[in-house]
Parts: sequence; C-alpha cells; structure tokens
Amino acid sequence: MKDLSKLKILITGGSSGIGKATAKELVIKGATVCITGRDKKKLTKVAANISAKSIHFDVSDYNIIESKILEVKNMMNGIDVLVNNAGIGEFSKIEDIDINQFQNVFSTNVFGLTMVTQNVVKIFREQQSGTIINIGSTAALNGFASGSVYSSSKFALRGLTSCWKQELRRDNIQVTLINPSEVTTAFNNKSRVERSEEKNKLRPRDVAHAIVSAIAMDNRGFIPELDIWATNPF
Repeated sequence: MKDLSKLKILITGGSSGIGKATAKELVIKGATVCITGRDKKKLTKVAANISAKSIHFDVSDYNIIESKILEVKNMMNGIDVLVNNAGIGEFSKIEDIDINQFQNVFSTNVFGLTMVTQNVVKIFREQQSGTIINIGSTAALNGFASGSVYSSSKFALRGLTSCWKQELRRDNIQVTLINPSEVTTAFNNKSRVERSEEKNKLRPRDVAHAIVSAIAMDNRGFIPELDIWATNPF
C-alpha cells in the first residue's frame, strides 16, 4: 500500500459532499490536499476547517486551467493524485431538453474535467507515476427517465476513463472510475445546502472510504472501475 502521508492530492469540487469528505479523510491520514471550488468564500472556510489547501476556480473556465494546475503544483511542490469530483446535473424530459443544458453539463463533467486531467497528466508522465480517480455515477451504467443530459455526460466520462487507463498504463499512471448511486449531498440543490443523512442512502464518507482505498493501492495494481450501491434505498 502507498504511504498516504507522502502524497500530494488535488480534488476538484472539494468544498462539499464527496469531495469534502474525501479531502477530510485524506488529511487525517497525513496527505497534503488541495481542494477547488466555484464559491470562494465557502471553499476558503471548508479548507480551513479540514486543514487543506485551496485554489478557487471553476473547471468549466477552460482558459485558466493550465495556470491553475501550475499554481497547485507549485503550492504543494508536486501532484501525485487527481480526484476529478467536480460535477453538475440538469434533468428534463426529452421534449423539454434545451441544447444549452448539454453545453452547461458537459462543460464541467466532460470538457473541463478533460482539460484538468490533460494538464495534470503532463506532470504524471514526467514523473512516471500518478493516480487519477474519476467520480462517475451509476447513471453511467443505466439511464433513467429525464436523465438524458446528466446520464450521457457520465457515460462519456466512463468512455474517457476506459481510454485513459489503456493510454497511461505504460507511464505507471493508475486510472479508476468510481460510480456511486444516490448520495446525500448538495448535488442538484440550487441553494447548495447539504442534504441530511438518510439511513438507507449512501453518505459522502461512504464513497470517500472507497476513493481513499483506491488511492492507497500499491502501484503494481489498480481498480479500473468500482460501483457503489446503497444496499436497500427503497
């Protein structure tokens, strides 16, 4: 297993939900963690509360990604792990879908995520090591009513992950896709208020545990894809 205390980890969308829970657990285990987020005030507060570093930027702002990744690298003196957690969703019946919904969701979940990964991979190739954890969804396994926009973005991410794991293995870069089912977070809540825990639904820390376990695997192996389902959410 890797010594987590020696790792420098970047988590996008780290100011709430799964990203925050993952950052918190990794910091407790001694890792150096930098989180990103769109809400600067919230991001700064969360980072201070969990003893993480922070960089304020929106992954859908493609023009600043290269400079922001360089800033993260300089801040932590390197990057060993990237957790692509930032994501948004829009949900409409097929007859109500607007093309702007696709543009909005894909700009974060697919295009921005790819640009972040592209810049981090340059660092990983140079050092001949690295771990990429993409946070997908069980919506990438099975579509659902009114899920055309969101689900298709996660199917796209699943395809990207499959390509990257083949492309990057010879550079000793591990690529993992983690697909949680419904988690009690602020996802799709316009007020961005975290949902209260429900005894039959996954909690952010449940998914965080799986992410940390995947990161901790020895470099000689990796988990290509991991699905996490609530046992009885009904």
